[in-house]
Amino acid sequence: MHYLKRFRYTLIFLGLFFAWVLLRPDSGPQLYQLTGQTMGTTYQVQLWEFPDDVDPEVLAQEIDERLQRVDREQFSIYSPDSEISRFNDAQTGQWFAVSREVASVVQTAQQVSALSGGYFDITVAPLVQRWGFGSRRVAEAELVPDESEIGSLQRQVDYRQLEVRQSPPALRKRSALEIDLGGIAKGYGTDVVADYFDSLGMENYFIEVGGELRVRGLRHDGNSWVPAIERPVSGQRQVQAVLNTRGESIALAGSGDYRNYFVADDQRFSHEIDPFTGRPVVDKLAAVYVITDTAKMADALTTAFMAMGLERGIALAEQEGIAAYFIYREQEEERFAEYVTDSFARYVEER
Repeated sequence: MHYLKRFRYTLIFLGLFFAWVLLRPDSGPQLYQLTGQTMGTTYQVQLWEFPDDVDPEVLAQEIDERLQRVDREQFSIYSPDSEISRFNDAQTGQWFAVSREVASVVQTAQQVSALSGGYFDITVAPLVQRWGFGSRRVAEAELVPDESEIGSLQRQVDYRQLEVRQSPPALRKRSALEIDLGGIAKGYGTDVVADYFDSLGMENYFIEVGGELRVRGLRHDGNSWVPAIERPVSGQRQVQAVLNTRGESIALAGSGDYRNYFVADDQRFSHEIDPFTGRPVVDKLAAVYVITDTAKMADALTTAFMAMGLERGIALAEQEGIAAYFIYREQEEERFAEYVTDSFARYVEER
């Protein structure tokens, strides 16, 4: 028996959802919101002030155009004309010119790969595709590859065979490989919008792209933005913990194994792939959240921690002083425990 369960993994936001609509029609500062679609998911923005010299409709268009460029022109593996798709089709051993932005994101990915000892690896794309979590369709009856096929695909996975340079920006593969930046691209898209807002001098905003957040300043009522951590239960929306951003400028990302998976012969296979086994990760770690300065780094770190598993993930987070919140399964089904690093704990509200 096989079945697929594919949902967008997301953080919960305790508030209203939006579309450049006025959320508070009473007097005083007004809260506005905008929604759209990008990267196969949705984005949302909340503001309560607009720069004096920027028209709200122009602002909405600029946001959408920036996110569409990140998706269709740069990082999409579904678009054959994106920079990543064209690089994947390029010859081995030759430098392939890319945009400055793509080179920067790949550089960050390579840094996280080295930091995690290879558990985060954007060259894992062939395995992601074969397990049915990529752009290529796999028949449900063939979703689980045999060990021989896994071993063959693993030989195509090694982040150390990928080179990146910044000037002029380019990528080069030293062996036949493909890359997939799905574990960092949504975070980068979130940063793109935040950087745009910062360039306009905006001091208060909430940005979410596919579950990755950039938050700055305060809400219209003077209170902090209030994201929440979702309880990792499939098919339900429950709050595990409520956060208080304290008016700070932060990036917050999360990853879990409970929304994007398939079941074959009564065994669940999640979308998180372990590059060292070539198989979906099997671990009691259910979800992890990270707070950093940039959403692309937070996004990559959560993916790395999920691949590493609970014990390795905690050890790395403590070693590097990373603000992280781990949710793991106890022996009883649907019973969860938490491990929160000190630098993350300061944002967790008492309940």
